[in-house]
Amino acid sequence: MSRTSARALIVLIALAHATLYILYQSRDWLTEWTDQAGYERLGGALAHTGRFTRYPDHVPYVPDVLRTPGYPVFVAAVNRTIGEGRLPVAVAQAVVFAAICLLVYATARLVENDRVAFAAGLATALYPTLPYFGALTLTEVFTTFVVTAGAYLWLRALRHGAGWAVAAGVVLGWAALTRPSFQYLPVAFVLFACLTAPRSRSARRRSVVLLVAFAATIMPWVVHNVIYFRAVSIAPPAAGIGRTLWEGNWQTAWPGRVEAKLTQLAETTWDRAVLDEEVRAYAASERLDAELMLRYVHEWQDVRRMWDDPQEPIERTAARARADREYGRLAIENIRRDPVRHIWRRLTTGVLLLWITEIPVRHSDINALPPIVIRLIWFVQALLMLAAMAGLLILWQRGARAEAAALGALLMYVTAVHAVLFSEARYALPAKPMVVLLATVAVSQFFRRGIPSRSS
Repeated sequence: MSRTSARALIVLIALAHATLYILYQSRDWLTEWTDQAGYERLGGALAHTGRFTRYPDHVPYVPDVLRTPGYPVFVAAVNRTIGEGRLPVAVAQAVVFAAICLLVYATARLVENDRVAFAAGLATALYPTLPYFGALTLTEVFTTFVVTAGAYLWLRALRHGAGWAVAAGVVLGWAALTRPSFQYLPVAFVLFACLTAPRSRSARRRSVVLLVAFAATIMPWVVHNVIYFRAVSIAPPAAGIGRTLWEGNWQTAWPGRVEAKLTQLAETTWDRAVLDEEVRAYAASERLDAELMLRYVHEWQDVRRMWDDPQEPIERTAARARADREYGRLAIENIRRDPVRHIWRRLTTGVLLLWITEIPVRHSDINALPPIVIRLIWFVQALLMLAAMAGLLILWQRGARAEAAALGALLMYVTAVHAVLFSEARYALPAKPMVVLLATVAVSQFFRRGIPSRSS
């Protein structure tokens, strides 16, 4: 098969897969994943007024304190060129998904032959979680695209020169503007590159170019935050680590279904006496500590009031910044009660939640899945991660150490950021195309060697 035919087949399969998920997910567009509305609102404001705010008609200007502009700019571009609503965004993200698959194919060709590269691109096109989120107006697929493109460009820079490093810095800057948790990924790439080739002047020079291009890309947004929030930061004030640290602290306290039930009680029962009675009854039925559960629901409600009650735009934005700081204060207070247990749970349960708990089933149907099906899905993902680790080792042993270091940097960075703070499987999605690539490398190596006989 020619390279053109291989790429065309990858794109066709990716688009068909994305189309199926658009049809499948459309039932949940108006009932699940409420974050979609916020991105639509910001994208619509940018498209119609050029202002990055949830209140485009308000005077004075009220900057958004929760989101960065990377993804809303994409939504605005879709609104201006294709149309408004969730279907146009889903269609555009189907194309983005196909582009991700082509990037995996191109990246694989840097370290493998065309046949393995085609297998990696095809495996990515069949990987269900990407089109699952592609059918939603959320950052996941677009973030995956810019992170994957940034990793590819950085690999090209390590081989072919500083011009590629400039492109990598710009694209990784857009990744940080899309999801601030990736703001230190270029540093991770540089660190691993320098550790792999400590005496390489070219690696050091390209590292400097990468960081300068990255800084130039994010600088206008940092200046925006200095002007409006008096903070030298890429993350807006209500999107700091406070809430993620608080959620990460409670995330490993109970099984997910228990926390979901407690959150549902906190959301629907605002009479504190009635809430306490219901929580104690639930704790008794589950044979769990009622006092711990009460602390969770009380904290949840107290901060949610800070977050939601103010309605005037300027007051509401300031209140959300204060709420994130309160989340952080409560998280630190809770962690101090048993720091060793917290660290252990984040490094064990947190890592597993991040890497192997994707369930590409419509959100409204997940609770109907039998536990055995969920565990089977997790088991397959665990095998995928083990194969990816083997793929990293194979690349290193072959002498492709710069490539192995760059891909390893991405996986370690995602783990270090999200497993420590708060874990959702979708937070690891931007690294999953490279996971699929590495797993394909390992599987291809296995079949090259063949299965050894028992006698050998």
